[in-house]
Parts: sequence; structure tokens; C-alpha cells
Amino acid sequence: MSIDSQDRQSPPAVIKKDYISWFIFGLMASVTFVGILSELVPSGILPQMTEGLGIEETQVGFLVGVYALASAIFAIPLISMTLSVNRKTLLLLLLGGFALSNIIVGLTSSYYLIVAMRILGGICAGIMWPMIAAYGAALVTDDLQGRAITIIMAGNTFGVSLGLPFMTYIGTHVGWRIEFMLLGALGVLIALLAAKFLPAVPGEKLTHSNSPTAILKIPQVWIVLILTFLSVVAHYSTYTYITLLVDTISFSGGISLALLIFGIGSVISVVLSARVIDTHLRGLIVSMLLAGAIAMAIFTLFGGTSGLSHLAFFLWGLSFGPLVTMWQTAVSKQVTEAKAVATSVQSSVFNFSIMIATWIAGLILVHMPKTGAMGIVYLSILCFIPAIILSYMAKRTLKS
Repeated sequence: MSIDSQDRQSPPAVIKKDYISWFIFGLMASVTFVGILSELVPSGILPQMTEGLGIEETQVGFLVGVYALASAIFAIPLISMTLSVNRKTLLLLLLGGFALSNIIVGLTSSYYLIVAMRILGGICAGIMWPMIAAYGAALVTDDLQGRAITIIMAGNTFGVSLGLPFMTYIGTHVGWRIEFMLLGALGVLIALLAAKFLPAVPGEKLTHSNSPTAILKIPQVWIVLILTFLSVVAHYSTYTYITLLVDTISFSGGISLALLIFGIGSVISVVLSARVIDTHLRGLIVSMLLAGAIAMAIFTLFGGTSGLSHLAFFLWGLSFGPLVTMWQTAVSKQVTEAKAVATSVQSSVFNFSIMIATWIAGLILVHMPKTGAMGIVYLSILCFIPAIILSYMAKRTLKS
């Protein structure tokens, strides 16, 4: 078969569909499910890893931080370097990286090798998050891209709300090494299914017009990045210290019930946002930010008052659920090509914002001890308010 005939036959494989294949996008969601679990699992088994490796708790905590740092640092340059690689081929390589890093962490006793594998996992995540959003968007028509990204990123929400408690149970009752190896095996299984069922999508040639520098010259992209920063700081500054918040307000039901209600709200919002994100993007964003602000206001005004505080955790989860999806959809709508580059810029800002949020929250606890966790809640409100105003005014940027 000649090269010309191959070229003539390749387009049908990547024709944009005017419908959503739940199997295909559900399979893509399983990739983000593995990605978020790979990042967060050490946080749930901190005592077990500390004892098993004979190290300090801070060293285990570092394993989560270094993963996020690697994701933030390497996302933009590596997305640019791999832009021309077929999306399916790249995804399979990334799944192999996730599987390898988790399995080796489960097998080795060398802390330094574990750190190296966590960096490898973080690098894979830094490429995966923006790439898979662009991959999914390339499979459907423009009017379905938001819904496609929402379904794919639902793996993140389900990973936090359902996957992490389940994996933590395995880590604490069966063994933390088994937990990592099981996660690695899941990555292998998903890779085999992806190899068989996911369609191939050609990469793009990196040019001056689709480089990160060119993306950052678009004013609307900067609006999305500012909104990303404000909303991430608003959410993660308080979420990082959610246990402290629960104790401060004497929440009835404790941290387990708070996380359960939060998780239910997150799952519901992801399902609902999939229905409206393509037709009412700005309305969805304003509503979700408003729900978060109301939740924080309830904490400050009513503390742990039974019923109201439970409603606050539900509203907060509702606001949190589509956080990744909203901004990746918004930034992808600002460009016609190089969506992976645009979403990599947004993803890097997202990850750096998490680190900034935790840093500022820590400063509040150290230098404003009298305010404690409520001081962090005030910070969240101060970020939610300008984000709501800017989102409401950004009619051109957040148009559906």
C-alpha cells in the first residue's frame, strides 16, 4: 500500500462524531482515575509507609508534593515536545509510566528510588491531564467538546470521592505495597483496553502559532488562567486543612461524614455539568463559584450548626466537582489548534495554584493562630468573590 493511499484512508479514523460514546470516554475517564489515585495514595497510608520504610512522616508527605511539583514543572515543555506524537501512542506510553512507577514503589525499599518513581509518575501526569482533554475533544464536534472533557475528567472526581477511600482501605488492611501494585496492575489493564479500543488521533506540528508563547498572547486565555488561580486557591487552601476545619467548627459526624457529603456533592455536580457545560458554560461557572462562596459564608456565620454545616459541605462539594473540567473546557474554547498546549498551560497554573494555596494557608495558621482554620475560610471567600465577578463579566471568554 502506498503512502498516498494510507493518507487517504487515515481521516475516517479521526472524523469528529456528533454523539458521545460512553464506552470510549468512560475508558478515558479511567485514565484520569488512575492519574489522581497515583498522586494521592500516599496521603491515605502515611503511617503504614512511615513504618514500612523506616522514614519520617514528612518524607512520606514529600512523595505527594514531589509528584505535584513534577506535574507542574514538566507539563508545558513536555506537552510541546510530544505535540506531534500520535495521541493514542502517547497515552499508552503514559499508562506504562504510571504502571511502572506504582509497581516499583510497591516492590522497592529504597526511598530514593521511590522518590524517582514518584517524579516519573508526576511527569506522566503533567503530560496526561492536558493531553487527554485535547484527545477527547478531537473525537467529537465542537458542540460536544465540553461534555466529552467533563466525562473524561469525572475520573478525577470519582478517584477522590470513591477510589481513594477504597485504595486506602486496601493499604491499611491488606498492605500498602499491595495497594501500589494493584494500582499498577490497573494501569496495565487500562492500557490493554486502550490499545484495543481507543481511536488513533494524529499529533500536531509545533509552530510559532501554536506554541505556549503564542497561547499566552491571547487575552482570553489569561482571563481563564486568572480564574483558575482564584478558584483553585479558594478551594484547596481550605480543603488542605479540611480536618482542622471540621475540628474547629465541631462538625457533627466528624471528618468521615464531611468527606462523604462533600463527595456526594462532587459526583452530582459532575453529572449535572456534563449536561449543560457546552450550552451554558458561563452560567455553570458562575453557579459553581457562587455555591463555593455560600458554603464558606455558612462556615463563617453558622460554624458547625447541625443541618446548615452539612449543607455547606454539600454545596462545597457541588462547587468542587467540575473545577478541573470548567477551566480546561474554557481554555480549550479559546484556541482552534494546539488545544493540548493550551490545556497544559492551564494545568500548570492549576498545579502551581495548589502549592500556593497550601503555602498561604500554612502562613495563616503560623502567623494568625487566633483565626486558625477560619482565617483560611476567609481567604477562600476573598478569592471566590472576585472570581464570581470576573466570570460574570467575561461573556466573550466564557461563551458556550
